Amino acid sequence: MNHCFRCFSIVLFFFLSCMSYLFGQEQTLSTVDTGYELWMNYKPLPESGLKQSAIRYGSHISLPGSRYDEVIRKELERALKALLTVTPIFVQDNAVGIQMSFCKDKGLGEEGYIIRSGKKRITLQAYSDAGFLYGTFHLIRLIQCGYPLEQLNIKEIPALEFRMINHWVGLGGTVERGYAGKGLWAWDDLPKKIEPRYTDYARAEASIGINAVILNNVNADPRILGHDYLEKVAALADIFRKYHIKVYLAPNFAAPVKPSTTKDVGKQWGGVGIGHLDTADPLNPEVQKWWMDKVNEIYSLIPDFGGFLVKANSEGMAGPQDYHRSHVDGANMLARALKPHGGIVLWRTFVYNPEIDKDRMKRSYKEFQPLDGQFDENVVLQTKNGTLDFQPSEPAQPLFGAMRHTPLFPELQITQEYLGRSVSLVYLLPMWRKTFLDFDTYCNGKGSTVSNIIAGKTFPSRMLGMAGVGNIGRSRNWTAHHFAQANWYAFGRLAWNPEESTESITSDWIKSTWNCDEATLEVIRQMMMPTWESFVCAHAPYSLGFTVKREDHYTAGFEQRANKEWHVSKESIGTDRTTKGTNYVSQYFKYNKDIFNSLSQCPELYLLCFHNVPWSHKMKSGKSLREEFKSNLKRGIEQVDVNIGLWKSIRNKIDPVRYEEVLESLYKEQRDTKVFYQAALNFFSQYW
Repeated sequence: MNHCFRCFSIVLFFFLSCMSYLFGQEQTLSTVDTGYELWMNYKPLPESGLKQSAIRYGSHISLPGSRYDEVIRKELERALKALLTVTPIFVQDNAVGIQMSFCKDKGLGEEGYIIRSGKKRITLQAYSDAGFLYGTFHLIRLIQCGYPLEQLNIKEIPALEFRMINHWVGLGGTVERGYAGKGLWAWDDLPKKIEPRYTDYARAEASIGINAVILNNVNADPRILGHDYLEKVAALADIFRKYHIKVYLAPNFAAPVKPSTTKDVGKQWGGVGIGHLDTADPLNPEVQKWWMDKVNEIYSLIPDFGGFLVKANSEGMAGPQDYHRSHVDGANMLARALKPHGGIVLWRTFVYNPEIDKDRMKRSYKEFQPLDGQFDENVVLQTKNGTLDFQPSEPAQPLFGAMRHTPLFPELQITQEYLGRSVSLVYLLPMWRKTFLDFDTYCNGKGSTVSNIIAGKTFPSRMLGMAGVGNIGRSRNWTAHHFAQANWYAFGRLAWNPEESTESITSDWIKSTWNCDEATLEVIRQMMMPTWESFVCAHAPYSLGFTVKREDHYTAGFEQRANKEWHVSKESIGTDRTTKGTNYVSQYFKYNKDIFNSLSQCPELYLLCFHNVPWSHKMKSGKSLREEFKSNLKRGIEQVDVNIGLWKSIRNKIDPVRYEEVLESLYKEQRDTKVFYQAALNFFSQYW
């Protein structure tokens, strides 16, 4: 009888464990790590003097009386219980512990904060409510990552006012360039059914400083502006508001047109329209009134609505040029409807009309630079970091520095459209830093980096911000690949402070995600840091341009692209964009123009973007271009082989579920990288 009872107990234990694993993870009832908690993976800290110090500070907390007190209380209870095994006592005033209070320092603005500490107390001060929210997450991060809490003297003010995530999600749940499952928003269930995942998502965004979310695809379905969908959007806005996040929408420019005459929209959306007009001409008074009425309707449901993100006259999307009007006409028309409510228009500059110029890389600059200074004060141009299309490597967009009177928000792609999807482990922070933020435009002489321009340091800007195209979906761990979470995290930290060091951002993500010791942290860092450079070498050498198939942007497509989008022969490879070629170099200020124009001075990272180079050309390594090109194609395989070995070396340091899932991803990356390498070798060998 006892034997049967013991067997039953064992079976019951395993059954309950499995049920907890299958159904309890989203509510964090299980101890099994799945990646759902992201970098808020609060786990007990090892016993140390640092932990005892944190326990003393965290025992008593006084809240400031802000609009975010409820969220702050819940987050501190969750974090301190898990990290320190402490249940904090919330008091009105305290001589010890954590004390939050408003201060009179207007320089902190709406979101800044000050954290100071003495032997007995940590003070968190802010001028406005949101500062306490962000300061709380910062304080939790200090505890979670094991930083000393004595003698803190931190003053944080976000460099950028608008820190945005773009969700390219359709109303059917499909995510364009999404590799982590369907979109987060269950449109069919909203507004009645509110999933807990929405709150968890808002927590994650707030923890890294994101304060704006564009809910739908820039290839916009007009129905998003219908009253039924606006009620759904309002339900999401109610959740996000608790975390200081505003919602924005991407409207279809042709939305005012009635279904029977929606020509441009009809091809893509099956003739579905929501308006009653025969035109979407931005200078037509009826069109202007339609938008004003629609905007008024939106704000009646969502009083703190952020505004519109518009893709117009690009890739078949309707726009003002369909009516022989300019981008200025279209953007300003929408801006004037939003202005009474404090809303803004983000007008994307990703356009590449072949009539503008034969060289695609020149078109965005040629269309928009002449319009500088003509946009209304609540219009921003949202501009991709490079001039081609989110390539693994490409030169920084020359509009940064050339638009002195029009705010530009960089658009970075967190989702890995051309960088191995969510199959390859590619850490994007080094790319964003090297090819974009640290790029010196010389628009105001030396030191006019993109980072300084977007932060308003090079010349004044009326609005400062940064947008990222998200890699988030309904995958259990949000991003499909556990390491792809790092790119989401890094974007948020960069948007708060574009000058934040790569080292601190990377270390904080590793510590707060993997809860590991220093030796394990170093192994994970070794895995992450070289991945972007090795991917470029293997997949897009020397900024050659598109090398993947148009259909999937993933598998090798050299035959499709060669001698159409870049040039190759037995003698040379690359595209001449010098003053003797397409003259793309002249869109840069003189210092960079001269460097890019010179074969000997051009950075080798961009060599084939600017030059048609003989295979015999001697590289800095001492090898010929042919020799180095061929050896570099192996870098992808070599890197993933190293990473598999490194990951296996810390098997006992990583929880089993995430360990096996990452290992499986690495094996798939290894297989796919070998296939890509063989395709590249087969193609280029005919020219060597």
